Amino acid sequence: MQAADSDYSIYRQLVSQLMSDEEQLPSLPTLTLEIRRALAMPEEVNIPRLAGLIGQDPALSALLVKYASSPLLRTRVTPKTLEDVLRVLGMQQVDRVVMMHSIKSLFTLHSAGHKQLFLAAWHRLTLQGSICAFLARQVGRIPADHVVLASLLSEVGDLAVLSAFKDGHLPPSPTRYAELCRAYGRSLGVILLKKWAVDEEYVQIVREVGNWSLQRVRQLELLDLVNLGRYHVLDSDAERPPLASLAAYAKLIAPYNELALDGRLCLVEQHWDDIQTLAATLR
Repeated sequence: MQAADSDYSIYRQLVSQLMSDEEQLPSLPTLTLEIRRALAMPEEVNIPRLAGLIGQDPALSALLVKYASSPLLRTRVTPKTLEDVLRVLGMQQVDRVVMMHSIKSLFTLHSAGHKQLFLAAWHRLTLQGSICAFLARQVGRIPADHVVLASLLSEVGDLAVLSAFKDGHLPPSPTRYAELCRAYGRSLGVILLKKWAVDEEYVQIVREVGNWSLQRVRQLELLDLVNLGRYHVLDSDAERPPLASLAAYAKLIAPYNELALDGRLCLVEQHWDDIQTLAATLR
């Protein structure tokens, strides 16, 4: 027990040092900043120039093509070129997909142990985001890509925890990592999003995600969809109350609020394959 406590104390010290030194946290890539600046000035940047910028990152280009062709968008004609993709998605959606791509590419993995922890966390986050996007598409009101990005950013602090374990430090066990995420993930997420200068709306999501009873407005809002997605990927019943007690659930109307035998939404269970297909485009 003492060895385990000592082990956790060392990890906590490393994460605390990370939080006190913002420079250790990852910054957005230069290309991402250039693309986002261009997207913020659509009157000055045409589609060919934007495509040229994005084309410098083949992985981002491939993600945009996959996303534009995904069942989520249901476009009548599959876009064939990057310029077609940009026209189909529009500036706001492109900006959000650029951020999604950047999140995954920001974190340096120092060992096989780091990679294993990261991939498990990323798999859960993309699944959560895909559930959010599917629900957004079904109930309307909020663009699906907006919800996906909010969902990924909501727990970006969990990924940032891994930044503490470098320079030869062995990564923690999955159990220890989960404990550190619960203790520091939210605070790290806020620090990171402020460093990246993202919209305050996303920072508020980080602060409030997992608050199952919070109800600010009567209509379904961004936080509600993120919480519904989060609820459906949690493994432990101890981490979540009955779904019907959630403020977000109370805002769903029939038939979207029908519950399955396991207490989750029927809508999610019935369309699980579609959700998994969407998640695959984000990985």
